[in-house]
Amino acid sequence: MKITRKDVEHVALLSRLELGENDVEKFTGQLNAILDYIDVLNKVDTSGVEPTAHVLPLKNVMRADEARPSLPRELALANAPEQEDGYFKVPKILEG
Repeated sequence: MKITRKDVEHVALLSRLELGENDVEKFTGQLNAILDYIDVLNKVDTSGVEPTAHVLPLKNVMRADEARPSLPRELALANAPEQEDGYFKVPKILEG
């Protein structure tokens, strides 16, 4: 499948992009080069390759979620521009 000028112009219209003549020609060529490379990749024999989500055998690398002591409320609020009843006070932005 080849990308045509009309395809590039249509996508530009849908994307609300203004493209000049040079841009349309450039993107048409670049997109067709990408599709040509995909055709090359599709010809590679991958029958003996096991499907993977990642090339390295990684496991979940995040630390365990454990409760730990936190910052005391007074210290957390020490530099707050405004506070009320032990909480940060911020401007109301939603009407409800």
